[in-house]
Amino acid sequence: MTSELTLTESGPAAGRPVLVLHGGGGPFTVAPVAEHFAATAHTLLPTHPGWNGAPRPADLTTVGGLAAVYLRLLRERRLSDVLVIGSSLGGWIGAELAAADTEGLVSGLVLVNAVGIEVDGEPVRDFFGLDARGVAEHAYHDSERFYVDPATVPAERLAGIQANMASLRVFSGGPGMSDPALRPRLAAVTAPTLVVWGESDGIVTPAYGKEYAASFPDGRFATVPEAGHLPHLEQPARTFALLDAFAAETGRR
Repeated sequence: MTSELTLTESGPAAGRPVLVLHGGGGPFTVAPVAEHFAATAHTLLPTHPGWNGAPRPADLTTVGGLAAVYLRLLRERRLSDVLVIGSSLGGWIGAELAAADTEGLVSGLVLVNAVGIEVDGEPVRDFFGLDARGVAEHAYHDSERFYVDPATVPAERLAGIQANMASLRVFSGGPGMSDPALRPRLAAVTAPTLVVWGESDGIVTPAYGKEYAASFPDGRFATVPEAGHLPHLEQPARTFALLDAFAAETGRR
């Protein structure tokens, strides 16, 4: 499966490997993160199978399965000292990957407004039940800046967005976007973990994020003011400052 991955690589080959995992919106939502790290790192930005037309085997239907694909990629490439950065669903994949990494290939894990665990009293909002206006209002601090009227979107692009949402539903299992078995397994993660959260996120709250960070033996939590579910898009300078400091702290090179 790894030979069939849609993968964009950038940056110096000798740099620290940085695996950037996108959420339901597709790879363009984390492209600025990959571009930022490519200045000094060997950055890998996959398109998850099922997104943007990337082929998806019929038996690949779980986040754990996706994590296994990416862990196999690291092994096949003989990559170590890997910094994994995951946004939203990508954070869930990253958490699963780190929990399954028995060889210590991952030396740092960053979850940006991730989903994937269950937290009492802090359910993940039903993203599939929101219209375009609702997505903008719940996902962003500045909803007017990021709202896109579906009537202005070309039909081909709209079809692509709908196909991506169908893939998101397959892997997430529906509105809950969580695996009740994941959180207990995070206690085995040895890599330092930074959980970054936009303070205005209405999809998954900062309180949820704090609980996520507390699930890791070496987890820490940081918020980004004036940002929602994608703080690296709304407040890139503030977000990259947190990521850069963590990368410098955790890198073995």
